[in-house]
Amino acid sequence: SKHVIKNIPWSTAKNFTVEIGQQQIEELISTWDIHESWLHHSEFLEEEELKDSKMYHYRACWGLPTRRKPIPRATASVYFVIVISKLKPDTAPVEVFYRLESSRLIRRPEQCEFREKWLQDIIENKTVCAERL
Repeated sequence: SKHVIKNIPWSTAKNFTVEIGQQQIEELISTWDIHESWLHHSEFLEEEELKDSKMYHYRACWGLPTRRKPIPRATASVYFVIVISKLKPDTAPVEVFYRLESSRLIRRPEQCEFREKWLQDIIENKTVCAERL
């Protein structure tokens, strides 16, 4: 059986706002198979004007707080970009990409299933680095 990658219906360019972008990123995150002990907050970072498109940058910052350590020693960020093409009709959906803070690899939600292990690896690497210092 082929595994289905969960995605959400994205806003059209003409209906897009910064707030809708953030809501939709939250909606996408809610489809990810991540243990409930992970907590995150998302935020809008900036708008970038390019010749053929407008890019909206967001960040979701993840941590694993516990009773004994309510403030996690390390966090992992996932950066999102929502792109509105100036060449496509404004009825076309926005395009969405994301990347992990430790990686240059850019992923598309409809092509790649998010893995909790990616967050674990970032935090593990940061913890190991901190312990070395």
